[in-house]
Amino acid sequence: MPLKLSRGLSAPSLAAIALAVLLQACSTTPVDETIGWSPNRLYTEAVDERDAGNFERAVTLFEKLEGRAAGTPLAQQAQLDKAFTQYRGDQPAQALATLDRFMRLHPASPALDYALYLKGLVNFNDNLGLFGALARQDLSERDQKAAKESFEAFRELSTRFPESRYTPDAVARMRYIVNSLAQYEVHVARYYFTRGAYVAAINRAQSALTDYTDAPALEEALFLIIRSYDALGLPQLRDDAERVMRASYPDSEYLSGGVKKKSGDPWWKVW
Repeated sequence: MPLKLSRGLSAPSLAAIALAVLLQACSTTPVDETIGWSPNRLYTEAVDERDAGNFERAVTLFEKLEGRAAGTPLAQQAQLDKAFTQYRGDQPAQALATLDRFMRLHPASPALDYALYLKGLVNFNDNLGLFGALARQDLSERDQKAAKESFEAFRELSTRFPESRYTPDAVARMRYIVNSLAQYEVHVARYYFTRGAYVAAINRAQSALTDYTDAPALEEALFLIIRSYDALGLPQLRDDAERVMRASYPDSEYLSGGVKKKSGDPWWKVW
C-alpha cells in the first residue's frame, strides 16, 4: 500500500522533513578512509591486516589496490596476495576463483609458478580431511576431486617450471597425493571385503594396482585380492595372486600373520 501523507502538513514542513531525512542518510554513509592512500600504503596496510588475522579487511584492501593500480605489476601482486589471504581465511573456493582469474589474465606472468603452487596447495589442504581420516575412521566414500586437482596443479608446476623454488615441495606433495589416492582405493576395497562383496573388493584393489606405482597401500591391495579369491572359492586365482605378492613383498607381515603391525608414524605423515 502506498504511503499517504497527512493533509495537515504544509509544503514547507514536508520540505524540512525531506531535508532532515536526506541529511540523516548522508551522515550514515560510510566514508572510505583509504581515499588519498598511495598504492604502496594500501599494500602495506593489507598485509598488516592479514598478518593480524583480519582476513576480510585485508581482502577488501587488496581489491581496492587491484583497481587503483590496474595494469601494473603491483595489481598482479595484489591479486596473488588476495588469493593467499582467502586461502588463509578458510575460503578455498574464493581463493581458487581468484587464482583462475589471475592465470587467465596473466598467462605470461613471472609469478605463474607461484599461482600454480598456491592452487595446488589450496586443493591439497582442502582434502587433508580425507587423507588424515582414512587412517582413523571407517568411511566408505569420499570425494577425490580436490586431491586430483591438487595433483594436476603441482604436476603442471613441476613440468613447466622445473627450476622453480616451489617445485621440490610440489613434487613431495604429489607423492603424498598418489599414496593417498591408492590408500583410498584400498580403503574402499577393504570396506567391500568386510561386507562380503568380494568381487567389488577385487575390482577396487586391482584399480589401485593398475593406477598407482610403489604406493605403500599396494601391499594390502594384493592381500585383499588373495583373501577375496579364497572367499569366492577360486584357489587357482588365489594362488596366482599370492605368488605375485610373495615376489613383490617377500617379507610381508600380511602373509605371515594376516595383519600388518602399525609403525610409529602413519604412512601419510611426511611433514
